[in-house]
Amino acid sequence: MKVLAFNSSPRIEGNTEILLRETLKPIYESGHNVRLFKLNLMNIKPCQDCGGCDDSGKCIINDDMNEIYDAINEADRIILASPIFFFGLSAQAKIMIDRCQSFWCEKYLLKKPIPEGRYGRKGLLLLVGGMKKEIGIHCADATAKAFFRTISVQAHKVMSFLGVDAKGAILEHPTALKEAYEAGKRLVAIQPG
Repeated sequence: MKVLAFNSSPRIEGNTEILLRETLKPIYESGHNVRLFKLNLMNIKPCQDCGGCDDSGKCIINDDMNEIYDAINEADRIILASPIFFFGLSAQAKIMIDRCQSFWCEKYLLKKPIPEGRYGRKGLLLLVGGMKKEIGIHCADATAKAFFRTISVQAHKVMSFLGVDAKGAILEHPTALKEAYEAGKRLVAIQPG
């Protein structure tokens, strides 16, 4: 099974990265193929709304998104991990998602959605935020839901932790790491029948 993971936090060794690493542990342990992108370290230009992908479903901008396009096409499971900034996904996540307009054109204009594949396509959204109000989760998930549906991931789970702000504070959460590990196991579990 091919698992694609996006770390969209700009903070090195921050709460998002720690949570994602714990989620990936059982996936690595099970021998699945994992491809991890650290979006903050990549050269990704914002979508220019140029219409270049309207007729082909292919983005005309040549940058690090080319690697991501290939990985999304091949993935069976996709994990998007993001801190919550101003009630939404990080800029790093949003810039990548906006550049998936080419997949939207391919799916809805050209009627060529990404195939479901042998295992079906499932997603997981990991969110960490300092605020205590759940509006950030709802807003971030709304964007993630549009992203997942565009890339033919019909179902995704959301795991979120609020009130976690200081670097490394997720390590003090009583259940976060265990929940992340279990979420990773469930993501790659093959359902019988």
